[in-house]
Amino acid sequence: MSKRAIFEEVSSPKAEAAAPAPVRGREARGAIALWLWLLAALVAAMVLVGGLTRLTDSGLSITVWDPVMGAVPPLSASDWEAAFEAYKTTTEYQVQNNWMTLEDFKPIFWWEWGHRFLGRVIGVVWLVGLVGFLVARAVPRGWLGRLVVPGLLGGVQGAVGWWMVASGLTGRLDVASYRLAMHLGLAFVIFMLLVWLAMRIRLDEVEALKARRRRFGGMGWAGSLGALIFLQIIVGALVAGIDAGRGYVDWPLMQGQFLPSESFDLVPPWRNFFENPALVQFCHRMLGYLVLIWALATAVALARRGHPRIRAAGFWLAGGVLAQVVIGIVTVMHGSPAALAIFHQAGALVVVFLLMRTKFALAYPSETRIARGRSR
Repeated sequence: MSKRAIFEEVSSPKAEAAAPAPVRGREARGAIALWLWLLAALVAAMVLVGGLTRLTDSGLSITVWDPVMGAVPPLSASDWEAAFEAYKTTTEYQVQNNWMTLEDFKPIFWWEWGHRFLGRVIGVVWLVGLVGFLVARAVPRGWLGRLVVPGLLGGVQGAVGWWMVASGLTGRLDVASYRLAMHLGLAFVIFMLLVWLAMRIRLDEVEALKARRRRFGGMGWAGSLGALIFLQIIVGALVAGIDAGRGYVDWPLMQGQFLPSESFDLVPPWRNFFENPALVQFCHRMLGYLVLIWALATAVALARRGHPRIRAAGFWLAGGVLAQVVIGIVTVMHGSPAALAIFHQAGALVVVFLLMRTKFALAYPSETRIARGRSR
């Protein structure tokens, strides 16, 4: 029996087989992150297509909700005639669009069909991706529930979308603005969740624990700013729902007044906050100013934390809010044409992304080193 050196390296098949596991784990997390980013991009596109559907008054062109067979558009002349005849039963057609021919109807039909079809695509991408990762056993421990939630919310969003459309098929000229606000608000919730998960999945539990221990405040600033931004998005949906952005095109006043005299003409008074274009746009303007002030204050507060990435994130967020306010003013002063209005909606997505990046930087600060008296 030969003698073994004291410092001889000892290896075992089990140890060698287990060694690559962390690499595979990082690769799996990276793949899931890409999938989540793809879903977030599709949801952002869905928001913009939905905005254009609203701006082109196309939302009521399809009067039925069929999650499965509804994916198939009209394929024959008789199919198109049937779809057009169904649209003719709506109040929107009878009061506003009775001049339309079948050829006029087709463009608005395609906008609504495309909006619904994109929703189906998002559902398929989510389901196929999730099943694929489960089959490959790539889902990290404790993450299955987190990855299921966006899909469940997507299903709820489809139901809310039909609930919104249905409000315009019961004698109204358009969909109920508060239902539109709920529909858009939920879309932004899904977008924010996907962005957060896409950033968080890249950290394993050990890295996440270490990052959490480096926290040094600031979440209150970002959280309160996030609440204001979300409220502004909801009010913006109300503006879009009643076309409130097209009636008052001067700034900083509204038809020469700070608060238009007709702001509380509706009875009961609470209706004015949802259905009166004057008051709804006034609230959107005032809340925009408040969001900007709070964003600037947040940027200053985060800069004092001394962390370079957090400081940069705060300044980017404040800059995004400032740009969004300017875009909003320009949009209103031009009567909210479709191109500017959808650009403004895209700006809201950018602001929300910057908000989530700032909150993530605060929740999981990166490691910094001190050199020459400064953090880097």
